[in-house]
Amino acid sequence: MRSRREDITAVLLDLDGTLYTAVGAIPGAVEAVRALRMMGLAVRFVTNTTTRSRRALADRLQRMGFTATPEEIYSPPWAAGRFLRQRQARAYLLIPEGAREDFEGILEEDQQPDYVVIGDLGEGWTFERLNQAFRMILERGAGLIGLGRTRYYQATDGLRLDVGPFIAALEEATGQKALILGKPAPAFFQSILEDLGRPPEQVAMVGDDIEIDVGGAQAVGVRGILVQTGKFRPADLEGRIRPDAVLTSIAELPAWLG
Repeated sequence: MRSRREDITAVLLDLDGTLYTAVGAIPGAVEAVRALRMMGLAVRFVTNTTTRSRRALADRLQRMGFTATPEEIYSPPWAAGRFLRQRQARAYLLIPEGAREDFEGILEEDQQPDYVVIGDLGEGWTFERLNQAFRMILERGAGLIGLGRTRYYQATDGLRLDVGPFIAALEEATGQKALILGKPAPAFFQSILEDLGRPPEQVAMVGDDIEIDVGGAQAVGVRGILVQTGKFRPADLEGRIRPDAVLTSIAELPAWLG
């Protein structure tokens, strides 16, 4: 441990694979979040989900029994919407319909946008859509915004490609580096720390992705805790990233924090 676990005053919780899976809440997760709040910790939910707005995510958590408000949720659509509004920028949005609420007020442009925004379209991806984004970036000078860089996620039918591979394809084809507004981008974590008003050594990030959750958090000085649920695989522990702790599931977190 880089510092005592007793110094932790805020906990950032990944959603899919950490608090729930496609079949429902992970056993003990609802009770664990309730216990964290009773311990006086600031609880925030940090997700790379691009298919739902913050309000929809809060509603889903509440239906599972979690206490959560939209303001406690940090997601790429919310971060990208705020970024674009601050600049009054025009955007070509390749995002799921469920995330459009967080882009309210953004001027959409399909000819000469300032930015192309890439989210997780899932089976909605086509060659035509990807190629149109490619042309806007390379030929018309649009910037590239990625809603996270997650490579894959656990679905009911197995692992599925997430937004990361499509961003990588556009980066390779255009030579332009994407602005990533989501985990593991340092700017995304820094904005969360600023909102919390806490130094990184007082914050812990808990997730099932050793690169996106643990590695991303550790890069800005936040402690990274890996849970062995969701997309976790034993091989994750053989790489360069060393979690500050490894727990069987989120249910163990309150006891670990003591």
